[in-house]
Amino acid sequence: MPAIETMDSLDTKPFAEAFSSGLVLPGTLDPGFEDALRHVLSNPGSLVRPRLVFQMATAYGLEAAYAEDLAVALEYFHTASLLFDDLPCMDNALERRGAPCTHLVFGEDGAILTALALINRAYALAWRAVSAAPRTVQSEALKFIERCLGVGGVLNGQSLDLHYPRLPHSRDTTERIARGKTVSLIELTLVLPAMLGQASAREIQLIERISLFWGLAYQIMDDLKDVLQSSGESGKTAARDALLSRPNIAAVVGVRAAVQRLTRFIDLGDRVLGNLLAMKPDLDFLNRLRGELQLELARVTRNSNSLAERDRL
Repeated sequence: MPAIETMDSLDTKPFAEAFSSGLVLPGTLDPGFEDALRHVLSNPGSLVRPRLVFQMATAYGLEAAYAEDLAVALEYFHTASLLFDDLPCMDNALERRGAPCTHLVFGEDGAILTALALINRAYALAWRAVSAAPRTVQSEALKFIERCLGVGGVLNGQSLDLHYPRLPHSRDTTERIARGKTVSLIELTLVLPAMLGQASAREIQLIERISLFWGLAYQIMDDLKDVLQSSGESGKTAARDALLSRPNIAAVVGVRAAVQRLTRFIDLGDRVLGNLLAMKPDLDFLNRLRGELQLELARVTRNSNSLAERDRL
């Protein structure tokens, strides 16, 4: 992979190159499988996650090469989860990252094999980064990865999401699902790099709380996009939650109340972030991410009809 020495929030090119080259494709691949892999590797999305992982890792002293390995690994995990999410047995989506979903172009088998290839490579890259840490940190980091990605994290969240029709359609239920599906991946993004950089127990605690507040905020944002935006605006299939009876906080409590809930999570995150930055000023770049969350909320709601009218629909 091309070396990434610095990270600029506006410069995605080195991360796009690392994403596309992080999984080497041997010449013996089945042509259909290779085409499916290239379809995904050539469309990395906004790359916010790997840029954030890289900056978190280097702020805590990880060497750039290991920080890059971790950044690409976690983006591969995330991308694989999207491939599974889009399958007909899950969300049956049509579009992802502004392009046709992989299963529509290469079949469900192609999408599943591509997701498994990304997961396999992600574990290899993650282990390279973990192996650079002291042995005691390695053990805790591997347990943390399993907690976030395993049966108590993303997998359970996805199962609850799929079985939502038989669960109470309440705020508590939707946020429980969001903790599994969304917060777990945000925790990997923010907490794992700090853990590998041997952050203090107090810093880890604060970063976990920020992950919770921002993870729930991002899920509400995604729910609002599903309700308020077209597929062209969001870059993925819109209005799927209502069609498939999937959890959506805006549908449960109303758009206006969902926006208020999102704003509350941002405010709670601000308080924790202030405490964290007092201890670790090098993490000041997190302020930019927080600001982008606020701007995204403004973009999502700006072009909609009045929130009150939406709530009546």
